[in-house]
Amino acid sequence: MVNVLELTSRLKKVMDFHQLSASMFADKIGVQRSSISHILSGRNKPSLDFILKVTSELTDVDIQWLLNGKGVFPNNAEKSTKAPPPLSTPNSSDGKTIQRIVVFFDDGTFAEYQK
Repeated sequence: MVNVLELTSRLKKVMDFHQLSASMFADKIGVQRSSISHILSGRNKPSLDFILKVTSELTDVDIQWLLNGKGVFPNNAEKSTKAPPPLSTPNSSDGKTIQRIVVFFDDGTFAEYQK
């Protein structure tokens, strides 16, 4: 059985970790702002659809952790520690070369590729 108070506490932890207000969190996972407010206040219980939206939009949130507190947050299991592939130098007539490329991801992480 899911303890709604503990689940609400874990939702707040997710929001704090991602530095999201209730309205920003609602927009990110695609639910109405009032839904978040009602869940956080204890008026409503989160639906399965709500839980699935949270875990599909925020991939570092494990469904078992969110529902039962089992596991870890953030779940970084899918993040790989492989070295980035080397850059190839494009043919450029102006003599310019690429020194590095930085890619920023939606979750706030980034990868840096250097020549």
